[in-house]
Amino acid sequence: MMADDMGAQDMGKGGGAGAIGGDMGAGAFTDRLKGAGEAMKASGQKMAEGGSTVTLRMLDQAEANAREAFAAMREAASARDLSEVMRIQTEFLREQGNRSISQAREIGELIVQFGRDAIGAARNQN
Repeated sequence: MMADDMGAQDMGKGGGAGAIGGDMGAGAFTDRLKGAGEAMKASGQKMAEGGSTVTLRMLDQAEANAREAFAAMREAASARDLSEVMRIQTEFLREQGNRSISQAREIGELIVQFGRDAIGAARNQN
């Protein structure tokens, strides 16, 4: 047999899929591809959900930061002297620094968690 004839024979026996997917037949290979597509879809959905959660949490944090800034400005506006304004400003900056660290940690944890969820969703589909 010529090489071309052997290739055609192999294709009739699932050889075309075997060239890509090892020893599995065309049907098994197609099923695997379908499973991989479903896993990617599930993973993408989890990532989208996680992205929305992170975005909403960041908006909540920004709102809280704005409230705190306006409260500090009101307090400074009613201060009796410059030393009181400086104390208010220093306290606000210290608290804002602590808030920023806490908020960054919270967002980082959310990102890690939705990454785990996305990977878990992809694994559960296989």
